[in-house]
Amino acid sequence: MARADSSSAASHVPGHVPLAERLRPRTLAEVVGQQHLLGAGMSLRIAFESGQPHSCILWGPPGTGKTTIARLMAGAFDAQFIPISAVLGGVKDIRDAVERAESARDGLARQDTIVFVDEVHRFNKSQQDAFLPHVESGLFTFIGATTENPSFEVNSALLSRATVYVLEPLSSADLRQLLDRAMAQAPHSMSIAEDAAERLVAYADGDARRLLNTLETLFISARAEQRDSVTDEWLLHVLGERLRRYDKGGEQFYDTISALHKSVRGSDPHAALYWFVRMLDGGADPRYLARRMIRMASEDIGLADPRALRLALDAAEVYERLGSPEGELALAECLVYLAVAPKSNAVYKAFGAARAFVKNDTTRPVPLRLRNAPTKLMQQLDYGKNYRYAHDEEDAFAAGERYFPDDMPDQHFYRPAPRGLEIKIGEKLAELRRRNAQAQE
Repeated sequence: MARADSSSAASHVPGHVPLAERLRPRTLAEVVGQQHLLGAGMSLRIAFESGQPHSCILWGPPGTGKTTIARLMAGAFDAQFIPISAVLGGVKDIRDAVERAESARDGLARQDTIVFVDEVHRFNKSQQDAFLPHVESGLFTFIGATTENPSFEVNSALLSRATVYVLEPLSSADLRQLLDRAMAQAPHSMSIAEDAAERLVAYADGDARRLLNTLETLFISARAEQRDSVTDEWLLHVLGERLRRYDKGGEQFYDTISALHKSVRGSDPHAALYWFVRMLDGGADPRYLARRMIRMASEDIGLADPRALRLALDAAEVYERLGSPEGELALAECLVYLAVAPKSNAVYKAFGAARAFVKNDTTRPVPLRLRNAPTKLMQQLDYGKNYRYAHDEEDAFAAGERYFPDDMPDQHFYRPAPRGLEIKIGEKLAELRRRNAQAQE
């Protein structure tokens, strides 16, 4: 078991300063994680050591050190640090930052300024544009922090003037190191059992702030109950049902559904179930997953196994009738079927090819023989004349007939895959082509 250092615990900051803030690194050496950026010879470390601040975007999940790195950059460059929250702030805050930067630049100390915008993706286009002239003039260095993909959420003009650094979720080893450091901040001598520590690290799910905030909750509960140890049983009692961080509408959401879709396409039912459960565990709407499975059935399986589409529709209906959690089993059953079914994107590709052809082609007239003739005038104009009714011919097939516009070459948009039912479809189409060629000789 790891035991807190009572002497260190006694020197913790008094008052209501959160544990996460008390443990915020004051130097680069104290930073846990992000060694792909901050390790010796790595890009962001080199930027620190250069002595020249530059505008950048820090992109990563919550609790990975974006604000900490921005503050450390201000300290490293002896710059004035002006934080702005895009959630609460607006153009007035930007104007205030400009005035403060001008004062620092023109004052006796001639100090540089770093303007840090947290959740920069929350600013609209005009608000983001307000930074551009000042970044270009060098009045201040801009640092934005975002949990969303900057390619979609940050203006291209601002993005082109900033270096993007991608922060990663903290590893289990990183979080364990942080946990050991935090135990020194316990309100009294306190220990944590190994299995409880492992559960707490897993619960944090790569988020340092979540780890420290949860640990602080445990400290408060332990003090109230006069406990001197954290056991796994007590941890479960305090935390309740284990929850996982999940961004239902952001980058992580789309990354996960992409992994689920690709697992089905790759015929791996085990990985498909893993990502499916990950999404359910994170709060994804099962109806959304059902819709995605209907899409998988038509895009990746198609006519190789037409039953897949029917099964996906049935599974969606079962979920509507039963709801959660009972209906989720029907979705899981469908998911496994889709994963092991023969795969074909032949119809998907054919549909795309036909759309592309029509988009770039002229509007060709429908041949008279293929037009309906519901009126006498249309009959007089030869609408429907010489049309061959397929059901009246051998095998219900009018050999040699053409159904494209007369001035248009034959097209072969659909090419069956050599898998599942499409093997037989391919054989049937080959035979029909042979009979057409024979009839046209």
